Amino acid sequence: MSFSSTLFSHNIRFATNQLSNPNPKLHNLNNRRSLTVSAIGTDTLDGTTLAVIGGSSVAALAAAISLSDPEKRRQLQAEEVGGGDKEVVRDYFTNDGFQRWKKIYGTTDDVNKVQLDIRIGHAKTVESVMKMLTDEGSLKGVSVCDAGCGTGLLSIPLAKEGAVVSASDISASMVSEAQKQAKEALEGKDGVQIPKFEVSDLESLNGNYDTVVCLDVLIHYPQSKADGMIAHLASLAENRLILSFAPKTFYYDLLKRIGELFPGPSKATRAYLHSEADIERALQKVGWKIRKRGLTTTQFYFSRIVEAVRA
Repeated sequence: MSFSSTLFSHNIRFATNQLSNPNPKLHNLNNRRSLTVSAIGTDTLDGTTLAVIGGSSVAALAAAISLSDPEKRRQLQAEEVGGGDKEVVRDYFTNDGFQRWKKIYGTTDDVNKVQLDIRIGHAKTVESVMKMLTDEGSLKGVSVCDAGCGTGLLSIPLAKEGAVVSASDISASMVSEAQKQAKEALEGKDGVQIPKFEVSDLESLNGNYDTVVCLDVLIHYPQSKADGMIAHLASLAENRLILSFAPKTFYYDLLKRIGELFPGPSKATRAYLHSEADIERALQKVGWKIRKRGLTTTQFYFSRIVEAVRA
């Protein structure tokens, strides 16, 4: 599962500022007279999508935002599936969202510009995490928990490096696809153990592992719950904990608010941004400290990566 920004359709044309620039000069927005938001097909829209600002004044944006009620929409979604954020996430990634994200995470050419860019961005995050892990030496025999494994894009390269991988996801559909992909990629390879996959939410994970990795899952947790989730994941790790999350900055938060003006599919999930300072405080509370930091940015994908060790 990942955090992405995307563009929106209908009759509004778009002139985009590149998302790869995380700190655009907001005064430039005041020099434009009309709000222009882009259009690339609604098939990419989901609860982790953002609108990219192409113009208009900050005052006009604030006025537009004030007319939206994303919280009410999320409440109705939760009521529909009989629970809160977790139930919405499980329902979305098992049903409506599964085919969308299977395609994004896959290798098919049947993706648009936004989906391809998200695929590339997530692959860069996986590459960065693998480098963090292998920089410390061989992974042969090292136990790794891949919490929120999606379709196995991290679990499979971990297993190829000789790690003993336990992988889980809240979505049964994702786990089934991960098992299929792992079998095709790893079966019959000498010295490679196929990951053990299971359907589980983060709260239900147990065991002890040398390393716990949780990529792009904290976006589904508000900070109050993220603190407890980080503490739980840290309790499972002996030596390393690697997290990636959508960074909360003024710019990204504004994009998220604009994105909420365009609700997308009815089963979309809620997206939460997190500041690095909040993540660091949550780690410090349970006796961990950040040792390495990374950032993946493409035009439509961004993710902060931190590697933590015991203080």
